[in-house]
Amino acid sequence: MSGHSKWATTKHKKAAIDAKRGKIFAKLIKNIEVAARTGGADPAGNPTLFDAIQKAKKSSVPNDNIDRAVKRGGGLDGGGVDYETLMYEGYAPGGVAVLIECLTDNRNRAAAEVRVALTRNGGSLGEAGSVAYMFSRKGVIMVPAADGLTEDDLLMAVLDAGAEEVNALGEDGFEVLCEPTDLVAVRTALQDAGIDYDSAEAGFQPSVQIEVDVEGARKVLRVVDALEDSDEVQNVWTNADISDDVLAKLDEE
Repeated sequence: MSGHSKWATTKHKKAAIDAKRGKIFAKLIKNIEVAARTGGADPAGNPTLFDAIQKAKKSSVPNDNIDRAVKRGGGLDGGGVDYETLMYEGYAPGGVAVLIECLTDNRNRAAAEVRVALTRNGGSLGEAGSVAYMFSRKGVIMVPAADGLTEDDLLMAVLDAGAEEVNALGEDGFEVLCEPTDLVAVRTALQDAGIDYDSAEAGFQPSVQIEVDVEGARKVLRVVDALEDSDEVQNVWTNADISDDVLAKLDEE
């Protein structure tokens, strides 16, 4: 299992047990608004919106909230906020690269919150291009574990649709990687095969990884937690390679 997969597992577990449900809901709603504003309010003709709604439903966001977000984003009720996507680059302790995606209506506020979250936890904000070259954009589909479902089953279902890799994530299920342009085709192949999935979205996979011990992992996660606690931050990726042994020790704490 690659370092990326382990990190995806860590994020997946964290998202599932995060007590700050309101923040998670707000970020998912924001994704829906932006998707509807960008590509229209019809999920059938807007794959990004379809996937944003799917992820929100899987996270138990109420349908009324989802419907209102689609209407706001699509301009059907005259409301909504004009958000823009910003990418920031930085470092966590130990030289671990951090890529931060913000969705905001205030550039200055977003930059300030990212800088504070990094510096207060031993990290630092980098210049544009300082770490982005260590990541490549990929389509990532999270598939929950199911009775009898194997890596081979998934590969059979998605290989012809453009999937590049399937990683088993233990009790968290599986991760399917593909090029972002193949995301809809791979997701559709899963649906056609009757295989459920939790989320399908474009993310970043590190090409250069840094292995961290328990203390290093703890420091990286502290930075990630601080960043994700910001309403401005939508996603955080790192190139930390957290081993299964380290994950197990962290889980014991």
